[in-house]
Amino acid sequence: MPDSSMDAQTHNSHDNANHDADEASPLLPSFLRGHVHHEGESGRSGFHPRHFLSVSWTSSNIVSQYVNILWPFAPVAIILRYAAPGQNHWIFALSYLGMIPSANLLGFAGQEFAKKMPKVAGIIIETTFGSIVEIILFMVLIVQHKNQDPNDVGEGEGNGDEGNLIPIIQAAILGSILTNLLLCLGLCFWVGGIRRTTQKFHPIISETGSGILLVAAFGLLIPSAFYSALKGETVTETSGGLRILHEKFTQAALYKDILKISQITSIVLIIAFLCYLWYKASSTHSTFDEVIEMDEHRDADRQADAARMRYTGVETFVALGISLIFATWLLIVLVEQIDDIVEAGVPDQFLGLILLPLVEKSAEHLTAIDEAWDGVINVALYHCLGPSVQTALFNGPLVVLVGWALGKPMDLNFEIFMIVLLVLSIMVVGNFLRDGESNWLEGALLVVSLQCFFSESLR
Repeated sequence: MPDSSMDAQTHNSHDNANHDADEASPLLPSFLRGHVHHEGESGRSGFHPRHFLSVSWTSSNIVSQYVNILWPFAPVAIILRYAAPGQNHWIFALSYLGMIPSANLLGFAGQEFAKKMPKVAGIIIETTFGSIVEIILFMVLIVQHKNQDPNDVGEGEGNGDEGNLIPIIQAAILGSILTNLLLCLGLCFWVGGIRRTTQKFHPIISETGSGILLVAAFGLLIPSAFYSALKGETVTETSGGLRILHEKFTQAALYKDILKISQITSIVLIIAFLCYLWYKASSTHSTFDEVIEMDEHRDADRQADAARMRYTGVETFVALGISLIFATWLLIVLVEQIDDIVEAGVPDQFLGLILLPLVEKSAEHLTAIDEAWDGVINVALYHCLGPSVQTALFNGPLVVLVGWALGKPMDLNFEIFMIVLLVLSIMVVGNFLRDGESNWLEGALLVVSLQCFFSESLR
């Protein structure tokens, strides 16, 4: 009895200490004040190959389990890349299919790692892992990009020149945001609406997500608007075979201005993202806390998820390592084939707007749709809006700064039609989120809205 009494006193003292620490440090991030929960405990330790393969195959839901059938395409694509380097179309197709299970494993391993952390930290970590594939894709594209003749750039159009991957990166940034907002969110509303008449979500999710997205969209709009307003004022580099006076406003001068504006805008957007992330993590009534409070008892598969086998800590890091290696390797192989795919007649806009965003966000989409089906609509909504915010405020600006460091002229001068489409899409989504509930009709309308998205990419 004395021992148990001492344990109880010790437990209470720890609770009181944690409570006092929370009260004493209201600005301390909530994920540092949280308590580690045990939903991710496996009951094992170390690495067990049979259990590891079993957990990996089971994955997070039945759709993700079927995606694992595509795993053989990953090593076949890599082998074909070195054994038959001339088979560009086959290598591209196999790499694309192999990327799907790689991204799925990375997303699932991120979920498993998040469940071993305090709940608030877990959601932040899970969302971050969902964007790693996109960051790797952008980094591979900017590293593989070959600078063009300065007299040929700055026109603001994807020209498909050999080695010029900047139009594809720009299209991938917008495509990633739009597929999350229109396709993924639309499918979440539609799938959730099939099982339930309406699904209600907390307004803090919609107001914060759509508001910050609108601000990000206007930030991305600045370089494009500047270019559209001044491109008619430029003059040609030469006149009658003689160079014009240096004070004339040429296309090259306009392009340099666009590049500087893009770099400054990128720094501002990244600072805004860090402030946004810190506010959510440090606020006592943060978005994460609201989501957890409303949704943790709604999950229709909560008992099944609790009984599911889990990775150990070691197995989690092994899964993360394997998925990161395969994802990076396959993305390098995939990007190497882009010039040949474009020459074969596939528009570079279609690659950037549709194909690449779908494969690099496949795990995030599957997770969000599964959560909407289970009734966890707040978390599903965050998995649609959160990655869009991160792409607009961090991933896209980050590739501009990396290009700046590498001496590659990556800018945010998007086609004006596409950036206007982005702003309109954010406004449409914000209007659907305003009433705090969703149904299958709203989801269907969002998916149908993709028709202009596809028509522009195939233009």
